Amino acid sequence: MIVTSIDFEREGKQQGFLQVPYSHNLGGWANVMIPITVIANGAGPTVLVLGGNHGDEYQGQIAGMKLARELTPADVTGRLIIIPSLNFPAARAATRLSPLDGMNMNRAFPGEAEGPVTSQIAHYLRTVLFPLSEVVIDIHSGGRSMEFVPCAHMHLVPDRAQRARMYAAMLAWGCDFGFFYADIAGTGLLPVEAENQGKLVVTTELGGGEAIPASVHRVAQEGLRNVLIHVGLLRGVEQTRAALGKPPIILTMALNREDYLLAPESGIFEIAVDLGGYVRRGEAVGWIHHLERPDRAPEPVVAAGDGYLITMRAPCLTQQGDCVAVIAQTVTEDEILNA
Repeated sequence: MIVTSIDFEREGKQQGFLQVPYSHNLGGWANVMIPITVIANGAGPTVLVLGGNHGDEYQGQIAGMKLARELTPADVTGRLIIIPSLNFPAARAATRLSPLDGMNMNRAFPGEAEGPVTSQIAHYLRTVLFPLSEVVIDIHSGGRSMEFVPCAHMHLVPDRAQRARMYAAMLAWGCDFGFFYADIAGTGLLPVEAENQGKLVVTTELGGGEAIPASVHRVAQEGLRNVLIHVGLLRGVEQTRAALGKPPIILTMALNREDYLLAPESGIFEIAVDLGGYVRRGEAVGWIHHLERPDRAPEPVVAAGDGYLITMRAPCLTQQGDCVAVIAQTVTEDEILNA
């Protein structure tokens, strides 16, 4: 059902739209128009860069828009497909979920060709754009709900060769932390679909919130360009942390449900540990203060194991069951590549 004027086989630079059919009360033949840029020049990898999987995550959207404006065919070897704001309705509304159908783009796979808008986009990625691509880059942050230590992250995919390629690309982002994670909130993730198709998948969690520091934008934009150089798409010299005088990356992993700390009660959450700080098992990561009973002692949220505070809840007002923190254990490169 999705159509586009873009010719994916054409050389040069094209800017257009993915047109998703959508009828509403004031538009019987309306379309959602998702901006897309394709830059192609000769033989080389096809790389798909996605921002705005969640509409309230801006770092990837800005990085994608800047690439789409600045790059020329002479800068690339291969084909670069950029969709800065994948869940375009959510991006326009500054929401995590699409306001058109209430769906989470990152839980919408495999999608349906004639389903709701979000489902149609997922289906198009799965059946058209992923098969065209060797590399899929899905740029996330914590949005309005979470604040992350800027990190590149990945799943421990079963295929060892694929895992090694993904790991090398993750390192190329240049973040202080690498994060290996589990999916505790459902299925249908975009990276998992791309991984299942054998793609080199690179994902991130770059800060969060709506007031994004310049330093985080630099991590997003410089890291993205370095990864594009690493995979052979963008011309230039790949930068390593060692070459830049930075210490080795800190590798962390949170694969167990108990690593994801959920609020035991509703109230106002107070974090007790600096983001990126190290905590010990049994240590209070924060407290839930009782809004209606300030006379009660706050409820502690306790670390189930030793590790780094990789992310924390951004809004202090918290509902029972919300994730308020993730504690990730340190892991070695050998454990990652050979687990």
